[in-house]
Amino acid sequence: MSAIHIRPIDPASEAEIERVAKWMRATLIEVEGEATGTALYSMDWLRDRVRWHLDSSLSTAAVLLAEDASGNILGHTIVRRESRTGEDPFGLVSTTFVDPVARRLGIANLLLATGEQWFAGQGLSTFATWTSSTNTKLIQLYEKHGYSQTETHLHETTGTIMVRLAKSPAQHHEG
Repeated sequence: MSAIHIRPIDPASEAEIERVAKWMRATLIEVEGEATGTALYSMDWLRDRVRWHLDSSLSTAAVLLAEDASGNILGHTIVRRESRTGEDPFGLVSTTFVDPVARRLGIANLLLATGEQWFAGQGLSTFATWTSSTNTKLIQLYEKHGYSQTETHLHETTGTIMVRLAKSPAQHHEG
């Protein structure tokens, strides 16, 4: 397999925006099943959501693509600065997807590490993501990288139990 590098999405590339939106849908289908995964959001909404992350007047975010030496896009992650009332801002991994033909090659690890570097560059000291409690592969990936489950809630639309995985890197280096 060729070397993988991570790069920002080209915000002018409709093809790249479409790819990420389709993979966002694929993630929903993998986690929630075909019926729920396709019903949650329209493709137009997903495309608009990618664009929202690219608009610096609306969000502080990055859409990152994993690409091989031949220019094949093999995965993506979306990261952003997020805040909740009464808490310091934190880095949120909004979504991650690796093309099934490229899984088990370390691409998700590389996307997560690059996202964490982006968070650190934004001065964020806590990183988090939300996922379905049934998404065991993603939970295992994050736990391997020092995240722990910090809270749960019931998704109002799907009825799925969602878990928040978070870590504060400074805490892991203290002793």
